[in-house]
Amino acid sequence: MAAGSASRRASAAPRQAGARLEQSAGYPWLARGGLIARGVVYGVIGAIALAVAVGAGGRPTNQQGALETIARQPLGSVLLALLAAGLAGYSAWRLTRAATGRGREETDSGFDRVAGAASGVSYLLLFVVAIEILVSSGGGGGNTARETAGVLGWPAGPELVAATGVVLIGVGVYQGYKGLARKFMETSRTEEMQPRARSAYAALGAFGHTARAVVFLLVGYGLIRAAVDYDPREARGLDGALRELARASYGPLLLGVVAAGLIAFAAYSVADARYRKV
Repeated sequence: MAAGSASRRASAAPRQAGARLEQSAGYPWLARGGLIARGVVYGVIGAIALAVAVGAGGRPTNQQGALETIARQPLGSVLLALLAAGLAGYSAWRLTRAATGRGREETDSGFDRVAGAASGVSYLLLFVVAIEILVSSGGGGGNTARETAGVLGWPAGPELVAATGVVLIGVGVYQGYKGLARKFMETSRTEEMQPRARSAYAALGAFGHTARAVVFLLVGYGLIRAAVDYDPREARGLDGALRELARASYGPLLLGVVAAGLIAFAAYSVADARYRKV
């Protein structure tokens, strides 16, 4: 009995901590600052990919590459520090929603809570990358093929890689559904928008979510191929998925469309910072 009581207290602790954070004055700014930070990262990725598509040089990058690009700009350390703070805030907001199952303006389903936890962890890792770039020379970056090769060597490694690919394909399908069905409108205060603003917001969100869906599907497919063929070279991250598009038939056109979609998602994220229900 005592053990069961202790277990219940332990499981309630994250919810209680989340509830206290939810009631704090700075809670809305975790979400809003984080959404702006997310928009900046996707905007840089989209802009670099668009430059590649139109033949201006360079190569597509991923989230870490976007942070490194920001760090190299004038006042880059200051900008990156602000971005890191935003990423940390976004992670805290998503993890809090996952723990409590609600925000100030809405409640979350079980699926929303799982998605929130996954998003919170991924942006926490991106925050750690930003801090590493700040305190070091940055450089390097993760190599998806090399990391996948290591996992393939584990017991049940191919199954784990394939399962990750399936999950990412599921995320891609959901992102496409969310964009095409405009489900993202349900989490925003659309009643506060003027008609033109609402139309623009809907268009940016639909285009942006669909572009993200394409990327998730390509990354997931590559992981499944890597597991089936036992070939880590098949695995690719965000940057690899964009390069894959560039090499396809009508590659520059396809890459340009997806790059524009990522830029649209960046603009949507910034607008969402204003209208998102928190």
